Amino acid sequence: MTRERAKEEIEELSRRLISYQHEYYVLNRPSISDLEYDRMLERLLNLEKQFPDLEYPDSPTQRIGSDLSQELPEAPHTIPVLSLDKVYSEAELSSWIEKSVRNTGSELSFILEEKIDGSSIVLYYESGLLTRALTRGNGLVGNDVTRNVKTIGAVPLRLPGAVDLAVRGEIFLPLKLFHELNSRLEAPYANPRNFASGALRRVKSSEVAGIPLDILVYEGYFSSPVSTHLEILEELDRLGFKLNPRVGFFSGKDNLKTIRDNHPTWQVGNLEDLPSYIRTIRQQRASLDYEIDGLVVKVNEIEAREKLGFTGHHPRWAIAFKFEAPEAVTRVENIEVQVGRTGRVTPVARVKPVKLSGSTISNITLHNQDYIDMLELALGDRVSISKRGDVIPAVERVLEKNEEGNTTWNIPPNCPGCKSLISRLGAHHFCVNPDCPDQVRGRIAFFAARGQMDIENLGSETLDLLIDRGFVRDVQDLYRFNPDDLLGLQGFGEKKVALIKAGLKKSKHQPYRVVLPSLGIPEVGQKAVELLIEAGFRDIDSLLNAADKQDPYLFTAIHGIGERTALTLIRELSSPEVRHRIEELKKAGLCFSEEVLPVSEPPEAVFSGQTWCVTGSFTHFKPRELAMEEVKRLGGRVSSSVTGKITHLLAGPGAGSKLDRARSLGVQVVSEEEFLKLLNPTSK
Repeated sequence: MTRERAKEEIEELSRRLISYQHEYYVLNRPSISDLEYDRMLERLLNLEKQFPDLEYPDSPTQRIGSDLSQELPEAPHTIPVLSLDKVYSEAELSSWIEKSVRNTGSELSFILEEKIDGSSIVLYYESGLLTRALTRGNGLVGNDVTRNVKTIGAVPLRLPGAVDLAVRGEIFLPLKLFHELNSRLEAPYANPRNFASGALRRVKSSEVAGIPLDILVYEGYFSSPVSTHLEILEELDRLGFKLNPRVGFFSGKDNLKTIRDNHPTWQVGNLEDLPSYIRTIRQQRASLDYEIDGLVVKVNEIEAREKLGFTGHHPRWAIAFKFEAPEAVTRVENIEVQVGRTGRVTPVARVKPVKLSGSTISNITLHNQDYIDMLELALGDRVSISKRGDVIPAVERVLEKNEEGNTTWNIPPNCPGCKSLISRLGAHHFCVNPDCPDQVRGRIAFFAARGQMDIENLGSETLDLLIDRGFVRDVQDLYRFNPDDLLGLQGFGEKKVALIKAGLKKSKHQPYRVVLPSLGIPEVGQKAVELLIEAGFRDIDSLLNAADKQDPYLFTAIHGIGERTALTLIRELSSPEVRHRIEELKKAGLCFSEEVLPVSEPPEAVFSGQTWCVTGSFTHFKPRELAMEEVKRLGGRVSSSVTGKITHLLAGPGAGSKLDRARSLGVQVVSEEEFLKLLNPTSK
């Protein structure tokens, strides 16, 4: 396929998938089958792997997972609501367990819970009373569905004791009831998960009350400390929550008899019994009255969890074991390597095209050398492949060795893009040349992307031209090249060049908490940056000074920052290339310190008697809930929805239905600039 044709198909697939994702995650009314959706998404994934420079920063492949609806009020989560990393084979799970034990340096026990395919929910209790029920949303903000959740009989409305806690669970519709109710609908749901999610989003709670939804909870966040996940489950049970009785507990320790006696429905055993338990659950899956798509494996010891920490996407102390998808047989014709923006080298198998779950597979990511060594994979081998999670192609095993005598394939010693040495760091290989063209291209595209610095009018084609023509050789060059030099090139008239200048100028106003993750430092995403800022690292100099001390504890002492993130921070911030990039971006005028809004002795309660709501996006408040914290700090009240009690709505770009409703109710609408003046009335 030519690059031009691939570009056209990527744009068309992206357009259609964005629409289908809205139907699926927000409206809960998909207009196409899961198989057809997966086929399209798989095609887009394959095209993006084949032509990585054509992958849009806001590609649908990057936006899977948020269930936020604009039609429902939003509210911030006060606990981490992260996704889970995934494994698909017993060998991968065994490797993860061994790594967890090695990284904690202690003997661990593990709890396995069925991964119910329902609608994720977080229940918040204050003084024992259910005050909020939020969907997972995007992990930071969820939709408030409290009234609807209160209709579910298995959800306690009041607990036996004035306890403050948050509880995570899964709301689902039993299969028998799903088939019975779904058969009566003119527009039936595709599966029980969509039915449950759609029910939670109904406007009238009286309608939800007529739907026999159920819930099983699996995690609790208590104000008082606990030492194990076992204690969490036992306390949730004591408080009256409904837990799944089908739990596995596996350990190398000697306390198994007590656990068996206290939990007769659990499967309890030694770690070597764990694979047998997984096979048993897989066999029993079809006979259950609810849908599961795998198991969640968790480290039991809380102290070990704290040590393992989490990334910006998932905790390192828990993992999802996904049940295997249908498999197909093909032949490995070639293995190539791709180099990402961080220099990480990823081997990709080019296989003889084969149909699997409705799509044609020709390219398969092989992850790293350890994965290839585990498979003992060589060119020409006949292999069994699957689509893990019904989406991502994977080589599961070698069925027949090649007849050419090829031995296990190894990552080459030199980068294919720049011929520099490739070195190993941990489980992965990296190109050591920070000026590698593939790294530079990925680094610049990441920095300018919509989810990062959001430099307007610098799309992928424009960036390609800037790089290919030598105008931009690294991130800092975006602010050093002269856009007027583009005049006269095809497609670059005065208007286009003016827009590029405006986009670059506007991006200089992005706050520190946006600039820092945009640098693309591994492990340092938005969540990690917020943790660093809250811990007092409010400017780049304080981070650089800490890195100079080469002491990981300066970072691991922060709740939520693990050793891996700490070591990565020290390594990257000690790099001369990274420091040079930061200095040049400083000179360009980018913000490298967290702005502290000076409040010149305001009245004791500036917002006393006022109730505020927020909508849209903001420059100084990311996430936007930070603005509402200012309201509360200065005597006001906040609400997640616009009602007749709201006095002020803080509205930024992208404001939706909340703004329309506020205007219809006569609520005072305040811009970010006006809000800043309210916080600092003496500023000019």
